[in-house]
Amino acid sequence: MNMRYIAFLAIILIAGATFAQSKLKKTQISKEVSVMLPQDFMPMPDDGIARKYPAATKPLAVYTSPNGQIDFSVTQKRSQFKEEDLNMLREFYKANLLETFTQVDFIRQEVTQVKGKDYLVFEFVSKLADERGSSTLAPVQKYSIVQYTIKGNQLYIFTMHVPFSLKNDWQGRAREVMNSINIK
Repeated sequence: MNMRYIAFLAIILIAGATFAQSKLKKTQISKEVSVMLPQDFMPMPDDGIARKYPAATKPLAVYTSPNGQIDFSVTQKRSQFKEEDLNMLREFYKANLLETFTQVDFIRQEVTQVKGKDYLVFEFVSKLADERGSSTLAPVQKYSIVQYTIKGNQLYIFTMHVPFSLKNDWQGRAREVMNSINIK
């Protein structure tokens, strides 16, 4: 093999590896909340949020990758609990996740500190099968990190969902994003 070919291959490999690694930039979600997101992530329009997140509480914000495959969302709602209750709430939120998906394999489930604040963190791989009976669709597999924290009387839920096929490329980046969350 000639050197130009090898150099070309090296450039392709490096470009492929950095494709998922566009630089992070500070994104102000609200007056109190900021996060470092990949600079090519864009806010999802309201109709997209309504379609993809049909919950009683609409997310505060959803940012998505250019191809629409990777989402970062923030939801804020009232809570009677305090930050020190996070450990106690772990089983409740875990049960909630187990109910949401057909199968969940946890990588991490712990209370950890991010920028001096306690967060309940679930990092997992999930499968969601279409159980309407007539479906022949393969289960949707995702790699996700979900973080909960409480400030004052507000519960904040941060989620990042990545297609399972991109887990290896995105796991480090997803952790970086989730560790950059800042609540004033």
